[in-house]
Amino acid sequence: MSIQVLPAQLVNQIAAGEVIERPASVVKELLENSLDAGAQAIEVDIDQGGMQRIRVRDDGRGIEQDELSLALCRHATSKIASLADLEEVNSLGFRGEALPSIASVSRLQLSSRTPLQQSGWRVQSDGSDQQLSAAPVAHMPGTTVDVKELFFNTPARRKFMRTENTEFKHIQNVVRRIALSCFPVSLNLQHNQRPVFHLPAAVSREQQERRVADLCGKAFMEQSVYIEHAAAGLSLHGWVALPTFSRSQADLQFFYVNNRMVRDKLVTHAIRQAYQDVLFHGRHPAYVLFLSIDPATVDVNAHPAKHEVRFRDSRLVHDYLFRTLHETLAQVRPASDQPTPQSARPLDTLQVTTAAAVAPLQSGMSLGVQEQMKRYAALHPATGTPVVMSSVDSVAAGEGDDFPLGFALAQLHGVFILAQNNDGLVLVDMHAAHERITYEGLKEAQLGEGIRSQPLLVPLSLDVSQGEADISEERQDWFGTLGFEVGRLGPEQIVVRQVPALLANSDIAALVRDVLSDLLEHGSSQRIQDSVNDLLSTMACHGSIRANRRLSNDEMNGLLREMERTERGGQCNHGRPTWVQVSIEELNKLFLRGR
Repeated sequence: MSIQVLPAQLVNQIAAGEVIERPASVVKELLENSLDAGAQAIEVDIDQGGMQRIRVRDDGRGIEQDELSLALCRHATSKIASLADLEEVNSLGFRGEALPSIASVSRLQLSSRTPLQQSGWRVQSDGSDQQLSAAPVAHMPGTTVDVKELFFNTPARRKFMRTENTEFKHIQNVVRRIALSCFPVSLNLQHNQRPVFHLPAAVSREQQERRVADLCGKAFMEQSVYIEHAAAGLSLHGWVALPTFSRSQADLQFFYVNNRMVRDKLVTHAIRQAYQDVLFHGRHPAYVLFLSIDPATVDVNAHPAKHEVRFRDSRLVHDYLFRTLHETLAQVRPASDQPTPQSARPLDTLQVTTAAAVAPLQSGMSLGVQEQMKRYAALHPATGTPVVMSSVDSVAAGEGDDFPLGFALAQLHGVFILAQNNDGLVLVDMHAAHERITYEGLKEAQLGEGIRSQPLLVPLSLDVSQGEADISEERQDWFGTLGFEVGRLGPEQIVVRQVPALLANSDIAALVRDVLSDLLEHGSSQRIQDSVNDLLSTMACHGSIRANRRLSNDEMNGLLREMERTERGGQCNHGRPTWVQVSIEELNKLFLRGR
């Protein structure tokens, strides 16, 4: 076949294959256009899961009469005009592909009116390459896009559509994601004339939290903390769920870059690492987070559907997200419902790539790991010595109201502590709580003295890629701070001469390869510190209170006070909760009091 220029209609249908995957893709593109037009109110009407009809109406700026037909031409847009605009995109849509792509695979009506026009105007397309002319129509200021019979002229695409309920669930998810990014905009969704979402504009923090609760569930809102932090030209705000509100699936993860919903591996990796020390294996964190960054430092043109982005300084973004969330989670403890506010840190403190340096920020200790274990040995069941606590911890119940976990009343089955605080009853898992206390103490001691190294009797040679060898050479000092001595033997070969003493019996070759892979993909790695922490966690587990160990009241109260002081004190090392609160109201309901 000879080379030829493709017909315009076929070009648009090919573009539609990249941009319009299913009805939900249409909804996404139209909602983003409405937001770019400055809409303050948007209505979405869906029939039969979007296969029969999708109508999006807004009160935005509208489109001039002589630009309506142009809006359905490929690569026609009002959002960029030069390469400089493309390098600093501030709008959600900008490629000029959405409307012509949708029009090429549906029967589309585009109606609009600007505030200065006396009436609205409409153009209609039936998927063909015909010339379009605008006709007058009654219309309020704003724009309506009415899409009917999606994929009517591309039956092969229609065969890939799922059931009506499945397609509408995808639409619901899109509307949910968009609604979380535009709090000041009211948004309504109907399916087959039945209301699904009615979301009034949310300006105040209270109104925004109500919207988040409506879209993500009341339980998420009740078990999350708000974060607001800025540094190094980046700012992050939003809600992160407590580790105890983990999910079996990654279905409550919403991340926005300059209000654009993205799915980014670097972001996901950084957040996952921040939860690493408090999340049960196989569970997923939940969050609604907004990152603001200079548009010139992020490429949003990496994918036709604009789901993916590329950061100019990916290492800085990764470290900033990890550090900010890691410290936020560390500060959530029984002493408060919210983390301690974080002040903005200068750029040099955020460009941390040493895993040891991004560990929890606690005051340094001169005790080594063995000494730290001895400090907690008094709590081991093999000994009969009491828990070592200061005298101030043995305050009698009722003498102070500043203790969130209250005061011990009794021990239940040698496993749980029952305590009373101002809100009601507190139940504490003794072993889980003391395991976290011991673990944080061991990490603090290890951080204070650094990671001790041990030379290998026979140096370990590894064949790697040239890129991995290059980065091992670039990051030699970084490896050194973590107890490794890594050298380069050739273009694609490295040698490991020294390893952390705690990891001497580990699979060093696999660990080093995984670390190099992380460094190449994300610019940083937590694997070494995670491996060290796994061993410290095991030590803490064996060095903590066992079931059936009888504790005195002073010992139980001392444990409660330590929990209040300990970072991540709400979860054990495996992500399980260490304590639960039962309020007076809940107790009254159990006993039908007040009826």
